[in-house]
Amino acid sequence: QVQLVESGGGLVQAGGSLRLSCVASGSIFNINGMGWHRHAPGKQRELVARITSGGSTNYANSVKGRFTISRDNAKNTVYLQMNSLKPEDTAVYYCAADIIGPGYVLPHWGKGTLVTVSS
Repeated sequence: QVQLVESGGGLVQAGGSLRLSCVASGSIFNINGMGWHRHAPGKQRELVARITSGGSTNYANSVKGRFTISRDNAKNTVYLQMNSLKPEDTAVYYCAADIIGPGYVLPHWGKGTLVTVSS
């Protein structure tokens, strides 16, 4: 059993910063890509940022230059540093990871953490 647990969400004023963390635990041999998605009310879930096991990153155009994704492979943890936050960044943020376990490689998701940006 693998669990992904996010933390770091909350309420922040526009222009502020937050740092999200996501820790993967359980039967894990290794982790390929890790990423953050978000789901805002009335919108489709979208990919925010993704990082490979080797550290290559890609970002949604809407967050480039403001958000930074990083990971600590030794801790099975991925981070999302969010700066210059805007009200349109308000959403539930979900962590995702491609987990290599005993006999499988499967995507796993966290339950999400709410980020609210006030104007």
